[in-house]
Amino acid sequence: MLSIKNRKERVKNIIPILKDEYPDAGPRLRFTNPLELLVAGILAAQCTDEKVNEVTAELFRKYKTARDFANADPYELMKEIFSTGTFRRKAVRIKECCEIIATQYNGEVPTNMDDLASLPGVGRKTANMLLADAFGLPGIIMDTHAIRLSQRIGLSDKKLPDKIEFDLIEIIPKEHWTIFSHLLAFHGRAVCVARKPKCEQCKISDFCEYYLKTALSKIK
Repeated sequence: MLSIKNRKERVKNIIPILKDEYPDAGPRLRFTNPLELLVAGILAAQCTDEKVNEVTAELFRKYKTARDFANADPYELMKEIFSTGTFRRKAVRIKECCEIIATQYNGEVPTNMDDLASLPGVGRKTANMLLADAFGLPGIIMDTHAIRLSQRIGLSDKKLPDKIEFDLIEIIPKEHWTIFSHLLAFHGRAVCVARKPKCEQCKISDFCEYYLKTALSKIK
């Protein structure tokens, strides 16, 4: 893997290019408060943001508070979130999580990593998403796009999301953690797709380890 200095330089070059390419980069899950984003984050596991937004449009009209979700009929909740997949587990996690928020945090979603990550169904990814998008604090959101692009670009050679996150923390200025996460997600959906990246359309290919190795292999 490249040195920290070189990876920092790579990030420095990439950020302005992607900002120009995706000026509207930001959260894709729809929410009006931290609790809604937390529930949407749980539902988003192995589900598209579009489907989650479709489901929560109705869900958030019915359930307004953590206590509402905690008291929800489990079978009714399962039916309401069925189309997001793994609905039984998600319903249990939502109810458990909201029961803790209602009883231990006075109905308010906590605002620090340790408390958030300790909630059922909330790992570091969702916790960082809440910190960044709901509370306006710095957060590196390790979704599938951020994981894939970090490895391809050459920002991390780790496999596990948490370890990739800590590599990124070393090289991305803290004030850019949130926007960089969203930029990677937008670029991952539009260009650096999972199966066959569109390297010929990529504006950051000159700073991408995957592209440089691919181009070099063709020359050989």
